[in-house]
Amino acid sequence: MQNNGLIKFFTVLFGLVSLYQLSFTFVTSKVESDANTYAQASVNTDDADYFTLVDIAERNYLDSIAEQKVFGVFNYATAKDRELNKGLDLKGGINVILQVSVKDILKGLAENSRNPLFNNSLARADVLQKSSDDTYVDSFFLAFEELKGDENLSNPDIFGNRTLSDDINFNMTDDEVKPVIRRKIDASIVSAFEVLRKRIDKFGVTQPNIQRLGTSGRILVELPGARDVERVKNLLQSTAQLEFWETASNQSFGTFLGQANELLKSVVEAEKEEEEVSEIDDLLSDVAAAQDSITTVVNPIYDYVKGAGYAGGPVLIQVDVKDQPTVESYLNRADVRTLLPADLRYTKLLWGIPDEKTNLVDLYVIKANRSNEPPLSGSVIVDAAQTYDQLGAAAVSMQMNGKGARIWEEMTGKAYTDKSNIAIVLDDVVYSAPGVSKGAISGGRSEISGQFSLNEAIDLANVLRAGKLPAAAEIIQSEIVGPSLGQEAIESGVNSFVIALLLVLAWMIFYYGRAGLYADIALSLNIILIFGILAGLGAVLTLPGIAGIVLTIGMSVDANVLIFERIREELAKGKGQKQAVSDGFRNALSSILDANITTGLTAFILFVFGTGPIKGFATTLLIGIATSLSTAIFVTRLLVDGRLANSKALAFTTGATKNLFRNLDIKFLKKRGFAYVVSGMLIAAGVASLFTQGLNQGVDFVGGRSYTVRFEQAVNPTDAQSQLVSLLGSAEAKTFGEDNQLKITTNYKVDVEGTEVDDEIHQALFNGLSTFLPERLSYDDFVNGAEDKQVGIMSSIKVGPTIADDIKKNSLLAVFGSLIVVFLYILLRFRKWQYSLGAVAAVFHDVLLVLGVFSVTYTFMPFSMEINQAFIAAVLTVIGYSLNDTVVVFDRIREFTRLHTSWEGHKTINSALNSTLSRTINTSLTTLVVLLAIFIFGGEAIRGFMFALIVGVLVGTYSSLFIATPVMFDTTSKKKKA
Repeated sequence: MQNNGLIKFFTVLFGLVSLYQLSFTFVTSKVESDANTYAQASVNTDDADYFTLVDIAERNYLDSIAEQKVFGVFNYATAKDRELNKGLDLKGGINVILQVSVKDILKGLAENSRNPLFNNSLARADVLQKSSDDTYVDSFFLAFEELKGDENLSNPDIFGNRTLSDDINFNMTDDEVKPVIRRKIDASIVSAFEVLRKRIDKFGVTQPNIQRLGTSGRILVELPGARDVERVKNLLQSTAQLEFWETASNQSFGTFLGQANELLKSVVEAEKEEEEVSEIDDLLSDVAAAQDSITTVVNPIYDYVKGAGYAGGPVLIQVDVKDQPTVESYLNRADVRTLLPADLRYTKLLWGIPDEKTNLVDLYVIKANRSNEPPLSGSVIVDAAQTYDQLGAAAVSMQMNGKGARIWEEMTGKAYTDKSNIAIVLDDVVYSAPGVSKGAISGGRSEISGQFSLNEAIDLANVLRAGKLPAAAEIIQSEIVGPSLGQEAIESGVNSFVIALLLVLAWMIFYYGRAGLYADIALSLNIILIFGILAGLGAVLTLPGIAGIVLTIGMSVDANVLIFERIREELAKGKGQKQAVSDGFRNALSSILDANITTGLTAFILFVFGTGPIKGFATTLLIGIATSLSTAIFVTRLLVDGRLANSKALAFTTGATKNLFRNLDIKFLKKRGFAYVVSGMLIAAGVASLFTQGLNQGVDFVGGRSYTVRFEQAVNPTDAQSQLVSLLGSAEAKTFGEDNQLKITTNYKVDVEGTEVDDEIHQALFNGLSTFLPERLSYDDFVNGAEDKQVGIMSSIKVGPTIADDIKKNSLLAVFGSLIVVFLYILLRFRKWQYSLGAVAAVFHDVLLVLGVFSVTYTFMPFSMEINQAFIAAVLTVIGYSLNDTVVVFDRIREFTRLHTSWEGHKTINSALNSTLSRTINTSLTTLVVLLAIFIFGGEAIRGFMFALIVGVLVGTYSSLFIATPVMFDTTSKKKKA
């Protein structure tokens, strides 16, 4: 092989880069382990809020060392940003899809019009949405066209109103109005997105993910590590609280701050004396300096103060972001609040937005009242936009309705007279506190200018628009995984990975000797590259993702097996080793490329249509295909050539495997009639079961809620189910994994959104299962629990009926899309439709058999066999694997056809099949070993997924020999009788 030096260079380079990318993960793991050890040792285990306090202590520890060098290379903050991200199933947390009601936004834009045509169009759009993939606004426009008569969208009692007067006039056509409405809806969804993004920053989770899903008004939120599930759900679904408050002068609060500082001195000192000396002090030796400000407090408040606002302004003090919770807890104490003078007792102290450059946050003084009602709420905002002032600086303009304009005129007039400011507050955070420079503002239109950056002005405009959102975002799909379940998933995933890897490494050495060792080295590098690329891309590693990596091991082995088998064939022809190696690699390349491209196509389709963990599976599979190709073709070749260059012999067999699968003469085509009958009977039985017994469809496809509940002792699922049915009307309980764990599914109020229904079902679960739960377990611990939770709700999934329909549609598109793409690829590659037909027939055969097995066996199998998104991923993987096998066989048939033009068709095909049998069995065996390792040791969550793959590999291997090839043969017009 030419350019050995270049290949060596890039191999070493990519390996080192991958290790460098993974080093960030190793650093964060070590630091976070130290932080957790410190936090647990520093908090009294008898404290009622033990786990909350541990979280706070852990965050404080990490904040204190965030900028310190680790191993003298980079700091923890840098490492955390670049570590390999873990998904919810490995870390715990919450994943939700929220739906912003476009229907309610349309109502708001029409000022809640009572126009019959408008409301009938909304009702008709609701009906159309049940059977359409269009967005809601498209369905509304379609319904309006059907019902409109002589009326237009620009009518005064529809969208030609005061709210939209700047954008829509009475003379505009519907085609002119539609883009305006779309733009307004999009702006509302952007505002909701920004509000959610800012709320997520408060959760204290690392690496949160929030993204819009197309233009449908759906927003995906992933919060790995979030533990207070109910708080998260409430915050995500609540309507934005935009308020306008008058500010107070900071000069009135200097005395209060001094008195509070003096009062807290004795309190802090008393708390300090009660603390026990921790045995972990030696662990903190490297951060002692950073902790000095905490451990040697002299002035509990003043020691945290880093600055103050100008005299008479609204800012009382400035503190470091990491100290904000401490200062806030001090100032919110009841004994501190009593120090406020009588005329200031209703004062609110609210924090602003942290400065990204200085990391300081302002504390604002807000004039409040007994009822805590703001003078003006965000509901009066008609529109807001980022603009530019007269000097060309970024500014924000906003327009209020008539009611808001009157109050705004009063507020701005008073602020101008008093030389005070008006605070713009969203969800109790001050986003801006502008002053009034030119007197009272009338008409409701204002411009807010200041030292804004462009992004800050855009954010403020989004915040102002959020105040007029007519609807809260409802959770239509959610997945919640407890942290202890996530830790168990990591352990089971790692165990299955290591066991599968060791088995494959041992098998390759057993079968191919030293050549197998070279393949193992290439395989090990392949794994390093996969993890390095995942870390470098910022991809998320999930449990199905680990399964994808382990499956990649089998695919990497397949490439090496193809190469080694071709080399053995060349050696058997009497060629020298160097020539045999050269010809073997060259002849195997076509099969390797075809097989991996077809698998890659199905993986890509899965990536496009999949979500969450399934997308993670597709990501690792795609990366694995690319890296396994590179390592098998180049790295293995490099090692083999290096051995031969030193004039050393290299055997591609061992004593035990030297003569395996040699000189075979199996008449495969003669057995095709029997194979057709057997396959036909199995498919018929499966299809009959599908029509009579059906499939065990999960909540992904039918909607509903599913909970994994763990107990201290074994629980009879029938007894638990009967208790729950009496409370929920519809419930199913099955053992999930161990005897002390149940999977409970219900479609109770599946059409109703909101946290009230979630709370109602949680309470019903707690009450219905109370006879099986420990008496000491509270409702809160049952639902939320802690990091080491072992009893209660361990995870939950909620899927609304609308999104369940979407998942069904996407699944069907993925399956049929992959079949069409593969048919076209094989047609293009082999130039004969008979090859495509044989491949697709084999794939249909395999999919039907997998479905049939699941239909027949799900009632008695001791593990979950739900049909969900993971199952669809398994079906697509089976399609890819089946095609992999089939393409390798077809490639050899094509080669034999060219080489042996005088042979009869059946002889050519039988010979080709016999020549590939060693590779077929070897690859299938190693892949099955890998899958069985994951099936046994990988945990209950993916056992059904693995079972589908195991069945798929078995039937895929069979179909490539006895279905795909015979169908191709029987449809070829020039065939001769077999």
